[in-house]
Amino acid sequence: MKLLADFSLEEMSALLAGYGEKPYRAKQLFEAVQLGKSWEEMTTIPKALKDTLSSEYTPVGCRIEKKLVSKDGTVKYLFTLSDGNIIEGVVMRYRYGNTICVSTQVGCRMNCAFCASGLGGLVRNLSAGEILGEVICANRDLGGDLKNRAITNVVLMGSGEPFDNYDEVAKFLRLLNAENGLHISLRNVSLSTCGLVLGVDRLIADELWVTLTFSLHAPTDVKRSSIMPVNKAYPVAEVVEAAKRYFKASGRRVIFEYTLIKGKNDSQQDALNLVSLLRGFPAHVNIIVLNPVKEKGLKSTPRMEANAFCERLVKEGLSATVRRTMGADIEGACGQLRRKYIGEKRD
Repeated sequence: MKLLADFSLEEMSALLAGYGEKPYRAKQLFEAVQLGKSWEEMTTIPKALKDTLSSEYTPVGCRIEKKLVSKDGTVKYLFTLSDGNIIEGVVMRYRYGNTICVSTQVGCRMNCAFCASGLGGLVRNLSAGEILGEVICANRDLGGDLKNRAITNVVLMGSGEPFDNYDEVAKFLRLLNAENGLHISLRNVSLSTCGLVLGVDRLIADELWVTLTFSLHAPTDVKRSSIMPVNKAYPVAEVVEAAKRYFKASGRRVIFEYTLIKGKNDSQQDALNLVSLLRGFPAHVNIIVLNPVKEKGLKSTPRMEANAFCERLVKEGLSATVRRTMGADIEGACGQLRRKYIGEKRD
């Protein structure tokens, strides 16, 4: 089945024109899809047209399989796709609105040492409409519509490397920003990458001005390569230069994510090396306290030491904060809920 959530309004207009429908019908269908409606719920679409389309097309292509709500208000979703694959999404509540963290792939092939998403490797890429489906389903579940959105911000930071699926991610960003849909500004979107430099340059060429976040996690090539195999293709200096190009082109301050791993990258010397690497560049360092993954065998740096690491960066002139831990009571690390559910189904 083809996925209507993959279609822009223009593409949907062309599709329906082939059935002799007028342009206003495409707008009705596009809005219904972005609201997450089933065929049965689309009361503005004629039954004959729905019957014709439903034999070949499905509206959204994902559904909420499981939902966990943390005591701090964080919501973790397990989404089942049309082909039976499973992905996760997390909604975090802030004073300025609700942010959803979405996945861009089923699994991941980056194999970062601390991350659960890569366990089992890459299964497949998500389509633009499948990524959008995570936002659509969460927005509807939380009582939002197209005028009063329950989801106001999006981060591409779930399972998968967004730039490893560039074409679909770029189309997702355009669909997310579409006027007749959810119409979420790209200024409210953050994209996290392991540092695939070609993807950064394509984003610049396409002028998709999101907040770009780089998973750095170490200030030197030796240490970063031991944590992130992708560093062998895109070493630290190249990643930082790509970040500077993006800042120059977009005017948007970039963010460097730095997950502290006990005994790996959390010494005061590591902090000083990070200062030397980023000094003079108006970026922000987002320090993350590791959420341990049993299969990886790594330990997190105690929060007191994480605070000291951050304080050293700030003292030396960098902008830095320690990320607040949210949803710690609902299945732990990224990928944990998905694997637990699959394990339950196999038992």
